[in-house]
Amino acid sequence: MTVSDILDPQVDLDTLPARERILSTAYRLFYRDGIRATGIDRVIAEARITKVTFYRHFASKDALIVAFLELRHDRWMQWFRDALDRHATSGRRGRLPVVSAVEEWMSADSFRGCAFINSVNELGDELPQVHDIAARHKADMVATIKDTLPPGPHRARTAQALGIAVDGAAVHAQYSRGAAAAVKALATIATALLAETE
Repeated sequence: MTVSDILDPQVDLDTLPARERILSTAYRLFYRDGIRATGIDRVIAEARITKVTFYRHFASKDALIVAFLELRHDRWMQWFRDALDRHATSGRRGRLPVVSAVEEWMSADSFRGCAFINSVNELGDELPQVHDIAARHKADMVATIKDTLPPGPHRARTAQALGIAVDGAAVHAQYSRGAAAAVKALATIATALLAETE
């Protein structure tokens, strides 16, 4: 799975069953344009299905939002684990794989920030499941980062700090419209955190 597969997947809608067609369309539009800015009528039109078909598969826009976030979590985590493994074996010497993986993610043309942070900002007060899914996503991300760190008594704390640094880097890259400064700062934080554990 490539970073494009999670940020801007290209699919042939005509080959998909109705539910996947709806979800694939929402997946692309919700991330690219925002959840609030994307109405159900637009999803229906771009998925090329009827309103009756939409409501046969999703009881409401909220149900579609939850399905989008669950799918995004699964795809992002699969890509992240693969990217960490790839960068661990072929990455730059002296650089944590998490820094290289995050750089790959944030440098993509279709990067629009973290879908989970964006969703909490847009809907966290209205749809409690958004908070729950985002919290689970971040916990899984931190656990995956922890698995890449050397053993030691501060491994969990270092992973948590790196997870927060990744989130900060993603927000910085989003508002500055560039990954370079965010990646450089993340690398500095990662190096400092590892030095503390040695």
